[in-house]
Amino acid sequence: MIYTNSDGGARGNPGPGAIGVIVRKEGKIIRRYSKFIGRQVTNNVAEYEALIMALKLAAEHTDDEVTCVVDSELIVKQLLGEYRVRNPNLLKLFLKVQKLQEKFKRIKYLHASRWDKFQQVADELVNEELEKRGFRKKVYLKRR
Repeated sequence: MIYTNSDGGARGNPGPGAIGVIVRKEGKIIRRYSKFIGRQVTNNVAEYEALIMALKLAAEHTDDEVTCVVDSELIVKQLLGEYRVRNPNLLKLFLKVQKLQEKFKRIKYLHASRWDKFQQVADELVNEELEKRGFRKKVYLKRR
């Protein structure tokens, strides 16, 4: 079975956004992918864009079973029908995911903690993509 881990992020929400995806089989990463996706992107849009790419990449390796691991609880609950998709921008992306699902015999969505070791790799890809374009993480100092 193929597993994907995908992550999307925006610095500023909305702000510069990027996606990171890994595809794995038998516990080994077989594909890494990252891409800058725009200057005014929300975190939720970035998460959906990352999942869309994860499904496209998974389809290059199988048409059977795929498990998509995502750290966005909102997206997982929307895909499982627990939450409605109210935002028109997210609805367009949700429908793209629905169409891509048709490429597989079976698909499963799992919510993972951002501390999951594979999810951290996807997160690193997002951050590397943003940082190489000059969008640094903001560092917040604690007040005493």
